[in-house]
Amino acid sequence: MPTPLRMKRINDRVREILSLTLLNKIEDPRLAGVNITDVKVDRELDFANVYVSAPEGRDREREVLQALNHARGFLKFELANEIDLRVMPRLRFFWDPTPERADRIDTLLAQLRDETEPAGESIDEGEDQDSDD
Repeated sequence: MPTPLRMKRINDRVREILSLTLLNKIEDPRLAGVNITDVKVDRELDFANVYVSAPEGRDREREVLQALNHARGFLKFELANEIDLRVMPRLRFFWDPTPERADRIDTLLAQLRDETEPAGESIDEGEDQDSDD
């Protein structure tokens, strides 16, 4: 079994190759703008779980996953050409909701900031006026 450091390198390399392949070699319009957010290869190198997202969010989830499953053979071929592994893992694709959740959290924090700023400004202004007197 590979060491943890080697597993990290394999995960990072698979992610890099898949990202470049999607960017440069695949012309499927369903995969435009798709990001590989993470790759986790199991310790036996049987499976590579590939997590993806798109800027449009869950609206494109089904379409993107279908396109990736359709291109699975080509993607595995590209990996085999770039990575020298005894066994090439089978690719499994999953939707990663993390970017959408992060965007939602940012939106909520911005709303909270907007709601609390006017109250905070009036307090600060009042303190400034008192200190000037």
